[in-house]
Amino acid sequence: MRKKECIAMLLAGGQGSRLGCLTRNIPKPAVSFAGKYRIIDFSLSNCSNSNIDTVGVLTQYKPFALNTYINMGSAWDLNCLNGGIHILPPFVGEAQGSWYKGTANAIYQNMDFINFYNPEYILILSGDHIYQMDYYEMLSYHKQRHAEVTLSAIAVPWEEASRFGVMVTDAGGRIIRFEEKPPRPESNLASMGVYIFNWDVLKEALLEDERDPQSDHDFGKNVLPRLLQQGRRLYSYLFHGYWRDVGTIESYYNANMEVLQEERVDKFFELKQRVFSNEEILAPQHLGERAKIHNSLIGNGCTILGEVRDSVIASGVYVGEGSLIEQSILLPNSEIAEDVRLHKTILGENAIVRAHCRIGDKREGNPPQEGITVIGDHLHIPEGTVISEGENVRKDTA
Repeated sequence: MRKKECIAMLLAGGQGSRLGCLTRNIPKPAVSFAGKYRIIDFSLSNCSNSNIDTVGVLTQYKPFALNTYINMGSAWDLNCLNGGIHILPPFVGEAQGSWYKGTANAIYQNMDFINFYNPEYILILSGDHIYQMDYYEMLSYHKQRHAEVTLSAIAVPWEEASRFGVMVTDAGGRIIRFEEKPPRPESNLASMGVYIFNWDVLKEALLEDERDPQSDHDFGKNVLPRLLQQGRRLYSYLFHGYWRDVGTIESYYNANMEVLQEERVDKFFELKQRVFSNEEILAPQHLGERAKIHNSLIGNGCTILGEVRDSVIASGVYVGEGSLIEQSILLPNSEIAEDVRLHKTILGENAIVRAHCRIGDKREGNPPQEGITVIGDHLHIPEGTVISEGENVRKDTA
């Protein structure tokens, strides 16, 4: 087995509870995005485009959908013999076994896999972020700075900084302070959850963290602050591109809507830095003679007989005659009958909305209810149902 310079470990086991009923049946990285993709496609495509050909995908919560989707990795050209994609669920060893207790513990439990390739560098990734990045450039930066750890960082609005791990750097980019989700951030330079470690440094840090009974076994809370205290060389790599953490309904909805902007569509589908997916091969779209489409993405296998405005329609969706879909996201294989009004709604996979329904209807109040209406996967909404704006429907309303 040839020694690898760098391998990637992709953390994809999270439940994604903040996405509510969208992750009732599948993990967050497997959720549909932008009509054509799954969220995990972006990290896997970044690896492929960066010539990182060995990727360990760490799964845990409801892994079947993700395992089936990734398969052998051929969709991302990651099915090479000396490397490729490896699915790494928790397992029971000779001494013990447990669920992954945190991000650092997940890597710790797979040290044998990493040692098999004996890399110089480890790239740690999250499977639930939307961005396009050349990891090779980040690795070059890491080596130029003689860093032991490099964190990819992005400037976020000050009012959002407390949601992230926040770092303070000197003029040369070396990190001098780091705090996970601080209530009063010193900086708006946020960690993107993309790390490069020297493997010998990470190995020592993981062993030390595992021996600490007080640790949460988390990179942001425990491992990175401890390395900083030890005087290790931690650097920030400033990223200037588009990046979104889609861990909440609001951020997921807004990121999908941003794809409809002309500059984002061009970026997502350009050949230079393609995003690959293992999308099912379906028939072409069918647009009926009375169909109207305005500023929307329509996936393959869709039948649109009504009107779609400012919306993202994933593959295999049916929209009946006389129906109006506005500012909404319809996930794969969902179905809209005739004379339905859907406004600012996320409709889950394989969900069915019967005729004459009003979903995302404005409800007056003091103040009026506002927000994104979410209909869970596989739900059936009976004929004539009215669901107010901002509701989260987790079970059949019949």
